[in-house]
Amino acid sequence: MTDAPALATLPDADEDATAGLARVLAAVLGPGDCLLLDGPVGAGKSHFARALIRARQGDAAEDVPSPTFTLVQTYEAAVTEIWHADLYRLTDPSELVELGLDEAIDTAITLIEWPDRMGAPPPGALTVSLRPTAPDRRRITLSGDPARWPGVARLAEIAAFLHRAGRAGARVAPLAGDASARRYFRLTGGDGTGEDGTGGDGTAVLMDAPPGTCAPYLAMTGWLRDRGFHAPQVLAADAAAGLLLLEDLGDDLVARVLDRDPDAAPAIYARLADLIADLHRHAPPDFVPALDGPALAEQVGLFAQWYPPAAGVPGAGAGVAAAVAALYAQLCADAAPALSLRDFHAENVVWRGGAAPGLLDFQDAVATHPAYDLASALQDARRDVAPDIEAAALARYLAATGQEPGRFAAAYALMGAQRGLRIMGIFTRLCLRDAKPRYLAFMPRVWAAIVRDVAHPALAPLAAALRGVPPPTPEIIERIAARCGTRPTR
Repeated sequence: MTDAPALATLPDADEDATAGLARVLAAVLGPGDCLLLDGPVGAGKSHFARALIRARQGDAAEDVPSPTFTLVQTYEAAVTEIWHADLYRLTDPSELVELGLDEAIDTAITLIEWPDRMGAPPPGALTVSLRPTAPDRRRITLSGDPARWPGVARLAEIAAFLHRAGRAGARVAPLAGDASARRYFRLTGGDGTGEDGTGGDGTAVLMDAPPGTCAPYLAMTGWLRDRGFHAPQVLAADAAAGLLLLEDLGDDLVARVLDRDPDAAPAIYARLADLIADLHRHAPPDFVPALDGPALAEQVGLFAQWYPPAAGVPGAGAGVAAAVAALYAQLCADAAPALSLRDFHAENVVWRGGAAPGLLDFQDAVATHPAYDLASALQDARRDVAPDIEAAALARYLAATGQEPGRFAAAYALMGAQRGLRIMGIFTRLCLRDAKPRYLAFMPRVWAAIVRDVAHPALAPLAAALRGVPPPTPEIIERIAARCGTRPTR
C-alpha cells in the first residue's frame, strides 16, 4: 500500500489495544492530518475509526456508522471536522472531487478506509495497516514520513502501556505542557483492571517523560507520601520507558484558585508557608543532590550565557556567578540544608480545600538553604504576590522554624536573586534555542524581583556584578522574540 518506512508496530493487538491506539492518536491529530486505514475485510479498520472519532468528540460523541454506502460521513469535533471515508464502493478516483474529500484532506482530520481505491495516496498521510493474526487480533503497522510523523513510535508505546495498565478504553486528552521535556495527558474513563492490577473508570494523568528519567520522580513520590505529603499516587509505571500513570489531583492549581478568588491569597500563602515548614522538619533524603554555593553559581551561569548577549551587551554580568558563590559562603553555608522541591509555586500546587495541598513537579528536588522554596513561591515568575502577603508568609515560616529573622532575610534575598537570574537565562534560552517565546512575557516581573533582592545591603557585591546589564524593556523583549528559535541546541 505504501513505500513509506514503518514507524511503529503493535504485533498482536486485540480489540482493546486497537481502539486504545486510535484514542491515543486522537489526542494529537490536527487539521490536515490524514490516516489511511489499510487492511482486508474484518481487519478492524472501522473499529479503529469509530474509537478515534468518539474519542475526539468527547462528551458529545455520536454514533459512528460505517460509511460503506454513503462513502463519506462527517463529524463535528474539537478544533476541526473529522471526515470518515470508506472507498470500497468507489468506482473511479474522480468521484473524490464530487464527495469533497480532496479539499477536506487539507483542512480536516481524514480517516480513509480502502485507500488503494483512490489512486496515489495523499502526500504526508500516515498509513495504519491492519493485518489479522488470529480471531479478533491483528498486527498494526504505522508507516509514513518520519519528518511528518516524528512522534508516532512514542504514541504506539503509550498505547501499549495504557493497554497493559487496563486503561486502553480511556479517552486521552493533552494537558498544558511546561518548560521541560515532559508532557502530560488526562485519561477519562477506562475499561477495568489491567494485567498489573491497576486501571478503573476514573480519571488519571499520564506522564510522558524521556526514557530513563523517572527514577528521581518515583523516589521523591515515595519519600513524600511516606511522610504524609500528598504527591500523586503512582497507579502504573514503566520507568525505563519514561511512562507513569498517576493519580489525577484535579484542575484546582493554586494559580487558578487565586485567579478565581484573589481574596483567598493570604490564607493560601499561609498554608504554603506551613507546608514548607512541615517539609523542613524532615532531614532531606540522601538521594537528592546538594544545591550549595558552587552548584548555585554554576546554575546562575545560564544568565550570563544567554540574557546579556541577547539583550545586546555580551560580557555584561560575567561576575554574577562568582558573586553568588561568595555570598552563599558568607550568608548561607552555616544553615543546615533543607529539602527544596525547587519549582514550588502556584502552578505546581493543587488546592484541595481543607485537605493537604497536592504537590506536582518535584522530581528535581535538592538539599539547599531553607529559603529557596519560599523564594520560589513568594517571588513567582508567573504572578504577583502582594508585599504584605509575602511578609506575612515569611513571618509565619520563621515563627514555625525558629530561624533568626535578620540572617534569614539576607539568605532569602540571595536565593530569590539567584533563582531569578537563572530564570532569566532559562527564559531567554527557551526562546532562542527551543522556539518557546511565551516565557518572555514574565521577564519584567522576574527582573523587578531581582532588583528588590539585590537592594538588600548584604547583596551589594551581586548588585555591582549586575551593573551594565539592561532590564528587559519591551524593546529588548521584542529583540529576543525576533530571534526565536535561531540558536541551535548545543
